[in-house]
Amino acid sequence: MKSDVFALTITAATLLLAAGCTQESQNRLGRAVQNWTGTDGVLEVYAGDKLVKRFMKIDKLTTAAGTDNGIDRPYRYGYGILDTNLNGKADSEEEKVYFEFSDYSTSYIFYESP
Repeated sequence: MKSDVFALTITAATLLLAAGCTQESQNRLGRAVQNWTGTDGVLEVYAGDKLVKRFMKIDKLTTAAGTDNGIDRPYRYGYGILDTNLNGKADSEEEKVYFEFSDYSTSYIFYESP
């Protein structure tokens, strides 16, 4: 009985705290949880309307920041399996690679693997 009351109290306190947060704070909290649990994301890179690269099993994308000033740089990076044959599967011969792409010149879609 005491553990039920304690659990209910913690749940109520958490809900009240979340309700008091701004939307941006709630988004940051959600991203922190997602970063911890992983997303198994997929990044598709397009040249016009043609798919040219696909990276799979991505935990997260990171926005580069300046070393000295901390200001965000105009590119993102991460690690994922390069789907060289674009079949949507992480085949045994495909390897995990580092990648980065610019905010200025690349059309891309990042989504959680279904």
